[in-house]
Amino acid sequence: MTHATLSAVQSRIAAAARAAGRDPAKVQLIAVSKTFDAPDIRPVLDAGQRVFGENRVQEAKGKWPALRTAYPGVELHLIGPLQSNKAAEAVALFDAIHTVDRPKIAAALAAEMKKQVRAPQLFVQVNTGREPQKAGIAPEAADDFLRACREVHGLAIAGLMCIPPAEDDPRPHFALLREIAARNGLERLSMGMSGDFAEAIAEGATHVRVGSAIFGHRG
Repeated sequence: MTHATLSAVQSRIAAAARAAGRDPAKVQLIAVSKTFDAPDIRPVLDAGQRVFGENRVQEAKGKWPALRTAYPGVELHLIGPLQSNKAAEAVALFDAIHTVDRPKIAAALAAEMKKQVRAPQLFVQVNTGREPQKAGIAPEAADDFLRACREVHGLAIAGLMCIPPAEDDPRPHFALLREIAARNGLERLSMGMSGDFAEAIAEGATHVRVGSAIFGHRG
């Protein structure tokens, strides 16, 4: 990773935002550092990036405490599936959790947030492609689930997240997520990755999760 690699991604994000008539400052880049070790992440931190995404609680727990000590102001986002038995560690470690997708997780997070007096930003993951192998609440169940998160579990939900099927045109999936968010009064949309973040920004993404375009592919 060079400073130029990160700058190129930031420039593409800004260009996509301007093309959509949006303020580039309203789109947050989450650098996805999953599977990369501290020596690979340090150059990205040195280049000024402070918002990172991880897929697994245990992996993040192994590398980020030391990096956070060395680089103040880091914000960590959990973007991979969360098991309820990892809720305590997730609440302690992450500043945002993008994968709230079932009542058991909502209940576990609510209990831990109260216990730890911590309030990470929460996103509900929607399985827009209704893929059986993928996490996320079905689109038709999203409204009821969001209501339960708020009314039953007392959770403040910040936004929605999706990962469209790899073989589909992502735009309809992003548009669907935006519609669900709008009718539920949610402003934050975590959508778009290295290959489709421009389309996601055109559809209103506020958080884009970019890994390979910054870190390259793990060898």
